[in-house]
Amino acid sequence: MHFVTGGAFNGKKKWVTAFYKLEQTPHQWHSFYKEKEAPELREEIVVLEGVERYIRALLERSGTPEEARLLFRKQLEKWQKEDRTVILIGTDITKGIVPMNAFDRFFRDAAGWCFQDTAAASRRVDTVWYGIAETIKEETE
Repeated sequence: MHFVTGGAFNGKKKWVTAFYKLEQTPHQWHSFYKEKEAPELREEIVVLEGVERYIRALLERSGTPEEARLLFRKQLEKWQKEDRTVILIGTDITKGIVPMNAFDRFFRDAAGWCFQDTAAASRRVDTVWYGIAETIKEETE
């Protein structure tokens, strides 16, 4: 698994497209901005964009950040076991600012924990800010 994170509209999608040469490579692109459910993975390369929106949907269903995290971990384990390249793109939310609304605080907590779990489970982690990528974790075979 490969986790790519960074700020909103900072070039994550463009970077992933270029890094994996997706313009000429068969792949499956799923956007959680459009669909709330995890898809069935079909291609050798699968990009799951908007992971924070998926976490929010899990929180809406479960009611607590802890339960949302457990549900996410189960899905993360499924993605991790796939015999294909799975790229998760997640947007950093709030950058340390504590929201006033209780649900938004729960969402921030759940997203932070789930992103930590994703980074731990991933073989590679990149951050993209202002179109510039920085590899912060890379495991070799």
